[in-house]
Amino acid sequence: MSLWKKTAAALMMAAGTFAATTAATPAFAQPLDGGELYQGEQALYDAARDEGLVVSFDTGPTWANWAAQFKAFKARYPGVEIVYNDLGSAATVVALDKSRNRPQADTAYYFAGSALDAAEKGVVADFKPVNFDRLPEPFRHPAGQWFTIHTLNVAFLVNTKLVKQVPQSWADLLGEAYRNSVVYLDPRTAGQGQVVTIAAAFGNGGSMDDVQPGIDYLGRLHKAGNVLRTVGTTPYAQFVKGEIPIWIGYENDGLKAKYVDGMGDDVAVVIPAEASAAAPYAISLVKDGPNPNAGKLWLNYIMTDKGQTTFAEGFVRPSVPGVKLPDEVLAKLPEAPQIRPVDVAKARDAKPAIDAGWAKAVLGQ
Repeated sequence: MSLWKKTAAALMMAAGTFAATTAATPAFAQPLDGGELYQGEQALYDAARDEGLVVSFDTGPTWANWAAQFKAFKARYPGVEIVYNDLGSAATVVALDKSRNRPQADTAYYFAGSALDAAEKGVVADFKPVNFDRLPEPFRHPAGQWFTIHTLNVAFLVNTKLVKQVPQSWADLLGEAYRNSVVYLDPRTAGQGQVVTIAAAFGNGGSMDDVQPGIDYLGRLHKAGNVLRTVGTTPYAQFVKGEIPIWIGYENDGLKAKYVDGMGDDVAVVIPAEASAAAPYAISLVKDGPNPNAGKLWLNYIMTDKGQTTFAEGFVRPSVPGVKLPDEVLAKLPEAPQIRPVDVAKARDAKPAIDAGWAKAVLGQ
């Protein structure tokens, strides 16, 4: 048994949560099909083949189109195996911290707030992948200890069977036509709820440095009688079942409901006209990971225009500006210049104010 197969088997037996794709390792250096996507790709691929394995933490295949990324990576780089798990963002940071003296992972994926925690704990390495310099500054660590690979954007997900006049803006949503119609996640307990509050701030004259307009807006929405309820966890199943008229949530859930899970034209996905927020999801090269070249090859690939397009095919927006998407993908992800990036460091600093301000504005506490 080759070294990489022994390593993969040991990891799966030890953790119980890993899965791996399967392919025989070619016995010769294989040139890249169609030439290099970026300068130095062939040399990095050759080095990665010597390692034979990349261990990718928290890239569960049903989330963010990771299954398609795995398939495309394996097709381009025969002989570099992928082993992955699905831990969750906070648990990934804990796992990296616990194994810092003998790291098991090569890369780690998480909501960018957890990426900040990983960088502060010193468990991730400096690495600037392909297209790093094209990212907006709030989407990257200065030295590359984490960088955003896609975003999840706040949108109105509207059941058009229940709502005849689809709201197009934050201002519209305050109208009488939407009494007892709106559901969103509690910002005190859910990250999505925090991002919704920031999006509402962006749409009502606020900023990352002033989230109070978002808090005030949600207070007005409740006082108008337009909120059906707030919830603690993502109500996707209830939305698909037709139990929620309007969900202020993430765009990709609405597109999945529309194109994958049968709602079709019964759902409208609207980026509010004034402004909305892009929640960054990031990835890192793990410090002293066992397969550094394979890890870099993996990170570079998902940051190429090709890798970014694969994310878009799964209804999440690429983080790299200016990626040219196929027409059939663009038709599902129309241009939305009013989307603004969330600065995760400022979002973390604003959380106590959002928690307390929302409780006062909505609950009178």
